[in-house]
Amino acid sequence: MMRVAIVDFDGTLYAKETFQILMDHLKEHPVYHNRYNRFFRSILPPYIGHKMKIYPKHKMRERSMQIYLDALKDLSVEEMDTYFREVVAKMQADFNPDVVSKVKQHAADGVHVMLVSGAYTPLLHIAVDGLPFDKIIGTNIPVKNSVIDLKTPLLHVQGTGKNEQIETALANKEIDWANSFAYGDSYSDLSVLDLVGNPVAVQPEDQLKAVAKKRNWIII
Repeated sequence: MMRVAIVDFDGTLYAKETFQILMDHLKEHPVYHNRYNRFFRSILPPYIGHKMKIYPKHKMRERSMQIYLDALKDLSVEEMDTYFREVVAKMQADFNPDVVSKVKQHAADGVHVMLVSGAYTPLLHIAVDGLPFDKIIGTNIPVKNSVIDLKTPLLHVQGTGKNEQIETALANKEIDWANSFAYGDSYSDLSVLDLVGNPVAVQPEDQLKAVAKKRNWIII
């Protein structure tokens, strides 16, 4: 039987929020900064709707990811790759050393290590280059003729959608869930943390911290 270690990205492996650094990068970019104002105007309605509790959080997140992609329209795959490399260069000082250490230890122990995140998949591949992940699951960016395809709807990986992606990735494999691991920082990660016998709350938000304490989970 195979053991797995499932690692979240935002707030877990990366100590901050990817979307915030993406917004900052667009705003400050020497070439694309003129796209920021339109992006910001577009993102306000779903954000305000969420704050007023009339627009669900998961819908707001999915819409925000699509709006950000709209701001990168006409970029080729190569240009997008360069753009994400610039973002990652700003991220790397904020990786959580404890989680990085756990990832390396699990890999050394023969555990199948998975990164599962709502962040854009190409960004995740660049961000964790050099770390021993066996599988990376994120929000795929549709591409057509080597250019970002805005006509194909974005499937944002979040909440229980992560579980569905994990199940698909591990289909036909016999998993030792009782001796597997998962790392997350948010209450929305609970459905993934509940899969394993060794859940770990990383710098958890209050709601997850309360669950972790009640269930005697490890907190780092």
